[in-house]
This record gives sequence, C-alpha cells and structure tokens, in this order.
Amino acid sequence: MINKILCVAALTVTASGAALAAGDPVKGKEKSADCAPCHGADGNSAAPDFPKLAGQYHDYIVIALQHYKSGKRKNPIMAPLAATLTPQDIANLAAYFSSQSALTNKY
Repeated sequence: MINKILCVAALTVTASGAALAAGDPVKGKEKSADCAPCHGADGNSAAPDFPKLAGQYHDYIVIALQHYKSGKRKNPIMAPLAATLTPQDIANLAAYFSSQSALTNKY
C-alpha cells in the first residue's frame, strides 16, 4: 500500500514538472502584452530589427529568456523585461510563441 502511494506521488510530481516545462499558451498569450510592441501581438514582428518569436522552438525561447534574466545574454531592452519573469512565466511565453505560425516578411 505504501509503495502504491509513493508511486502515485512520484507520478504527480513528475506530471506537474512536465506541465511547468511545457507551459500554458493561454497564460503565455496574456503575459505577451509586454512583448507585442517589439515582437508583434502573435510574435510576428513587422520590423526587421526585432526578431520573430512565432514558431521558434520552445526550448530556444526558454533558454533565451533565462539568459536575459541572468545577464548571461546582454540586451538593454530585454534585461529589465526578463528580470520580472518567473520560471512559469517563461514556460508560458515559450508555449505561446512556439505554438504560433511564423509569417514570412518580405522587407
């Protein structure tokens, strides 16, 4: 009986960790309002100076935001924005932007 309880507890912890890693695209869309002025409402920036986030790999967005937050990646615009993000915010933003379709711009 104790082994069964431990097994269920371990699966619950693993599942909640996977949910955190995957993120929630709906919550990511809500959080993305701060990103929209530069990267576009859906992550498809219309300006060549700002990268498109739509369709980027989930892990790429997570790592980039973590590096902006830690200072490992330097950018005077992104650093203060990333500094306010929680790990869940980062996962949610990555889930949202990676789920968007990238549009091709012809500049």
